Amino acid sequence: MTKASDLLIAALENEGVDRIFGIPGEENLDIVESLRTSSIKLTVTRHEQAAAFMAATHGRLTGKPGVCLATLGPGALNLATGAAYAHLGAMPMVMLTGQKPILSERQARFQIVDVVATMRPLTKMARQIVSAHMIPTLIRDAFRVAAEERPGPVHLELPEDIAREECGNLAPIHPHPIDAPVAGDEALRIAANLLLSAKRPLVMLGAAASRPRLAGKLYEFFSRTRLPYFTTQMGKGAVGGCSDLYMGTAALSERDYVHEAIERADLILSIGHDTVEKPPFIMGANGPDVVHFGYEPAQVEQVYFPQAEVIGDIGVSLSRLADQVEGRLTNADALLGLRDGILAHILEGSTDNRWTPQRVVADIRKVMPQDGIVTLDNGMYKIWFARNYRTSVANTLLLDNALATMGAGLPSAIAAALLYPERRVLAVSGDGGFMMNSQEIETAVRLKLNLVSLIIDDGAFGMIRWKQAVDHFPDYGMTFGNPDFVKYAESYGARGHFVEKIEDFEATLERAFVEGGVQIIAIPIDYSDNIRVLIDELSKRIPVT
Repeated sequence: MTKASDLLIAALENEGVDRIFGIPGEENLDIVESLRTSSIKLTVTRHEQAAAFMAATHGRLTGKPGVCLATLGPGALNLATGAAYAHLGAMPMVMLTGQKPILSERQARFQIVDVVATMRPLTKMARQIVSAHMIPTLIRDAFRVAAEERPGPVHLELPEDIAREECGNLAPIHPHPIDAPVAGDEALRIAANLLLSAKRPLVMLGAAASRPRLAGKLYEFFSRTRLPYFTTQMGKGAVGGCSDLYMGTAALSERDYVHEAIERADLILSIGHDTVEKPPFIMGANGPDVVHFGYEPAQVEQVYFPQAEVIGDIGVSLSRLADQVEGRLTNADALLGLRDGILAHILEGSTDNRWTPQRVVADIRKVMPQDGIVTLDNGMYKIWFARNYRTSVANTLLLDNALATMGAGLPSAIAAALLYPERRVLAVSGDGGFMMNSQEIETAVRLKLNLVSLIIDDGAFGMIRWKQAVDHFPDYGMTFGNPDFVKYAESYGARGHFVEKIEDFEATLERAFVEGGVQIIAIPIDYSDNIRVLIDELSKRIPVT
């Protein structure tokens, strides 16, 4: 007998799903049993939120929806932060949750929450499956909607009695490739003319430029045009930051050294910018013209209102633009003279013999190979990684500048290590963010993964504490105690380290990767440069008018 849960799993196999992250519950036991005899692996996590972070990161790295599973009520609600993480971050993901039977109510309203209604504002689509006959079309549609631009999460709820429903000879619907629409000739002509007439052109790479399929097209575009570029935080790594055209990353919205180039530009080609990110620069009446290249029209905001738009497949659009301007951009290098000065400022402090974030980032860069993956949680250190960490392979620095939630760093690293077991994977978390999902150390150990989790231990919610000080509030409510992270790691079967001296950090990190397995390294941090570098020095830099 084929039941609905069997059909559901067959439909997932048909979509190419090979792993589901999640926690079983009474209401999805039929799905779990159907999984047991399938080709799909069930990766049991220790919290549903972590499962969603893992599935979202799978989608971010592959371009194909990751899948997570939870039961009804409390389990399903624990996916909500992960849903928002994927929704704002444009990561394709499918969430499956259980529910009490809908054809009878033998337990009345026990544990019942309207999860579908809860998920609607956080997803691209949220549906309850009320019949086995809906499964083939709903699964196909869910994966299509999750993956198409703009990518994001989809939620499907399968009630317990529907999961057991007989479904006869129903079969999944086979997926087929869908090409994105192509930009119109007139839009490309306008963009080409603006670029050709610009005296100081500059390119910005935003979050949508980091789609896995775009890396080759972007490299080709810059090779043909030789235009200088900077990135947003989530656009970082879309093109190798070691390129001689890279001007820096906008870790702040204004006044940073990369803004010397932005302020002098008279035209910015904005490729894949998504306004969910903290603004990489503030548009104003006296600023440069902006041409928006996107899969979708620009979201017009007070800080972002492009003068022209090229909407369609970004890769195709850039190739066609290069056809029109290659060899004719006489001013392409007009801003490149600023590059050495900008990057020199960024590197200040990276050789200091103390625990500055600049030195920590520099030592990590020495240990991580070009294809090594660093996943960031959220904290003060994220600004320093965005400014200082250089990338030369796409999607090797995974940071979240959209929802910017704490707790995602370690789960994201687990997903990356599962996808790329041959590559070095490092999670970087503050002590606050690490403890929000630290239970997933057990998941990593159980899966026999090779990954290193770095904990920046300052005993406080460091970024908020910094902001509190900048705004001249008293220091209050930001500090806490921590466990002994070495013993904590060992209690899970991982290897733990605490590094006291900065001169020992690089060697300890290298040794952890060589030894393999799950390694936890805790380090202190000296954030005394935060106000000097990010406030005092930058406030003295007068923007170009």
